[in-house]
Amino acid sequence: MTARTDKIDELAQRAAESDAGVSLAAAAWRRLRRNPVFLVGAGIVVLFVVLAILSPLLAAHDPADPMLGDQVVRARNEIPPPQPGHPLGGDQVGRDLLSRLLVGAQQTLLVGVLATLIGLAGGLVLGTLAGALSGWVDTVVMRAVDVMLSIPGLLLAVSIGALFAQPNQYTVILAVAIVQIPVFARLLRGSMLAQRHSDHVLAARALGVRQRAIVFRHMLPNSLGPVIVQATLVLAIAIIEAAGLSFLGLGNPDDRLPEWGQMLGQAQNVIDSHPQLAFWPAGCIIVVALGFTLVGESLREALDPKSRR
Repeated sequence: MTARTDKIDELAQRAAESDAGVSLAAAAWRRLRRNPVFLVGAGIVVLFVVLAILSPLLAAHDPADPMLGDQVVRARNEIPPPQPGHPLGGDQVGRDLLSRLLVGAQQTLLVGVLATLIGLAGGLVLGTLAGALSGWVDTVVMRAVDVMLSIPGLLLAVSIGALFAQPNQYTVILAVAIVQIPVFARLLRGSMLAQRHSDHVLAARALGVRQRAIVFRHMLPNSLGPVIVQATLVLAIAIIEAAGLSFLGLGNPDDRLPEWGQMLGQAQNVIDSHPQLAFWPAGCIIVVALGFTLVGESLREALDPKSRR
């Protein structure tokens, strides 16, 4: 038992020495390259992004063109089955399902990324104000954040999306982004409070550096690490919530521009007879969200000093 403990301590010491003398980012990347969870998640994310960007070129058919429409009419509204040129068959109106999935990947990525970026920007503003100014500003901002966090995220997004008379893709982005703002704000505020009493900040104050310079040159840059890691996790949540809004009919009503949540909502009417129309978009949402989650969790562990070995 003692020999085994000594062996573990020796391995831990070697790992610590291997990270000595390198930056935090370099040490984190060294650990990530050996993490199979990160590699699997990164592979899923890279594949999703590449397919989304190249989807107009990869889609063999126009996602809005009912190329199988004649078959649908002859078969009395039956869903076209898989066939040469259409490996996944068609949807309710004869449009190629594979092409719609590919183009829908681009729309899903666009909604998720924009919603995360807007939520991150809003959270940075509120978190910086609360963490840098403190006092009554911190109290007001944090009480507003607490109120928003007390409401379940999807319920809040549905409530915000229902406020718009004509829902579309941009209302979905705005609704999901507003839900993510308090998450980033609270995390950044906590990181900045931890930086407030660090040695380099105290030294800058002792030298008479202005408060604005201390905040933007010392506190904020050193507080962004956890926020950036959280952004990868929020991206997965944003994709799921955006799909939920589209599923509930609060997304883009124009189905000529497909989106996975929208496709899933349309498939519920025929899910008993043709479950594949719901299986494919739902499977894509689950796999992509899993990929971003694996990447985010791996980044969190790699950047956490307590988890180093």
